[in-house]
Amino acid sequence: MNLYLRYFDSETLVSSVDEAIEFLSSIDEIGMNPALEADIREYVASDVFFPKRYKVRPRVYFIVIKTEAATMQDFKEKKALRQPVEGVHKERQAAPAVMKLNEQREGWYEGSIDFKRVQLVPGTGKFQYRDTRFVAQVKATSGLDCYNRIVDHLRQRVDERSQFPSAKGKNFHFMYLGRCK
Repeated sequence: MNLYLRYFDSETLVSSVDEAIEFLSSIDEIGMNPALEADIREYVASDVFFPKRYKVRPRVYFIVIKTEAATMQDFKEKKALRQPVEGVHKERQAAPAVMKLNEQREGWYEGSIDFKRVQLVPGTGKFQYRDTRFVAQVKATSGLDCYNRIVDHLRQRVDERSQFPSAKGKNFHFMYLGRCK
């Protein structure tokens, strides 16, 4: 396991935490201290593979990245990307929602959409946005078709300034109910 470190134009690829601390100590602005050294050692020893960012002063950071790259060239060309561990996060490897959204499956769907509906406030005569949930069962050919049918229905019945979320977002959910008999 190697470490890539960068602070502005100063960058290096080192093979040990001691070399990393030596590199950071050579940069006066960073101000290496025992607490920072202990935190870097803890990060390197952990099994976290996300890049770590350390604040030097407001809006100025240096980064440390764990990598399998043997040389700086390999790191720059992304030749040493970590492969996902088999069976660790199967739910992340499931088909993305976008793929399910476009899957062609004719039948009945139940769609739920949370949107911003424009409504008149009776006391003031002004309009305001209100979060509204609408649920409907529709006959469609896919999740996207279900979304389009629900939005078309709502556009005819609510104020035209109402805002509808994307079909790919977290405010639209659908479930395939099956074919009609």
